[in-house]
Amino acid sequence: MEYSNLQQQASSLKKSLFDQGYLDEQFCQIEDLQDEASPNFTEEVVSLFFKNSTRLMAIIEQAMEKNPRDFSRWDVNMQQLKGSCCSIGASRMKNECTSFRNSCGDENAEGCMRSFQNLKREHGVLRQKLESYFQLLRQAGHAVSVTATRPRGM
Repeated sequence: MEYSNLQQQASSLKKSLFDQGYLDEQFCQIEDLQDEASPNFTEEVVSLFFKNSTRLMAIIEQAMEKNPRDFSRWDVNMQQLKGSCCSIGASRMKNECTSFRNSCGDENAEGCMRSFQNLKREHGVLRQKLESYFQLLRQAGHAVSVTATRPRGM
């Protein structure tokens, strides 16, 4: 594929991530920190996020299995995951964390389970979409200007 086509695809994919609510402005702020000295900074931050979030979700899942109805423990673990989501701009994931925490406050185990399943689904979709985005950037030789791919209004 030619360079301009790859640029356009990356830009369109990023715009769709914002339009569909997967990402928020925090993601752009991370991209703004990327420079020639650290050209893969955003991808590295996102990779660390997915490694950490996968670990946190396993901890939450274990807590839900081993400590049924221990809503305060579930909530503390989910608060940590929510903070990670906020730090990279994973908006849909953050919203599911909030929903889970609200269900904890209501001591609604069913609501927690439903939110957790939604969270896992959002995690998988976001991972796949961001992997595709970073692959396009790599294919374009990473020459796509971060600010040039910023969605309108950001």
